[in-house]
Amino acid sequence: MQIAYYIILIPMVYVAFAVFFVGTGIRLVKLFREPKNPATLQIFPEKRRRWMWALHDTFLLPTVRRHNPIFWVFLMLFHISFLLLIIGHLELIGDFRIFQIVQHEVFLGKGFVGLILSISLLFFLFRRFASPNRDLSVPEDYYLLILLSLTVFFGSQMDWARRWYDYGNLSVVEYREYLSSLLYLKPHLSPDLTSSGHSFMLVLHVFFANLFLMFFPFSQVMHSFLSLPMNKLRRG
Repeated sequence: MQIAYYIILIPMVYVAFAVFFVGTGIRLVKLFREPKNPATLQIFPEKRRRWMWALHDTFLLPTVRRHNPIFWVFLMLFHISFLLLIIGHLELIGDFRIFQIVQHEVFLGKGFVGLILSISLLFFLFRRFASPNRDLSVPEDYYLLILLSLTVFFGSQMDWARRWYDYGNLSVVEYREYLSSLLYLKPHLSPDLTSSGHSFMLVLHVFFANLFLMFFPFSQVMHSFLSLPMNKLRRG
């Protein structure tokens, strides 16, 4: 069991990030090398402050809001929660004063960020079982959503255990030591991290996160990297 924990928590993490960055780089290079479309994609009439309108289209998703307001609400909740979750993981690496403008414990949201993110992902998943989304979905769509849902669920469980169930065997200190050791290429697993009764949640969280990172560059979700450039192109 300890060997499996070690493989998932250390070598597999490095492999996952290597596949993610290399795969993403290759996909982006291939996209930029494709022949340019001679037809214009620009929206008319033009509006000034094109960058502001491009940012508006990218982050506020006005087209989705007009055509599917319920889906838009869940999309906005997902993106906001996901951003807060990224901030929380950065805080697990070290202290950043900029994130403590509003004083809080790691993670932000007292467990509700993970809950909102989990509900949003379940909504995205189950809506694909009904037409017309079911007819447009491919296996990749379900696979990606299931991986991300499991990653978020097991990660949130660790936060809920500390906050809601008074499970104090694992604290932010142990998680911070683990992530910092990975970042500085001096991987270390403390006995407290792997011998705790709740450590299997960490292992499952990291395992599904690794799978998600390795699959992401080869999925259609890669378009998220190009949403802002494409909206800038449309706005001129």
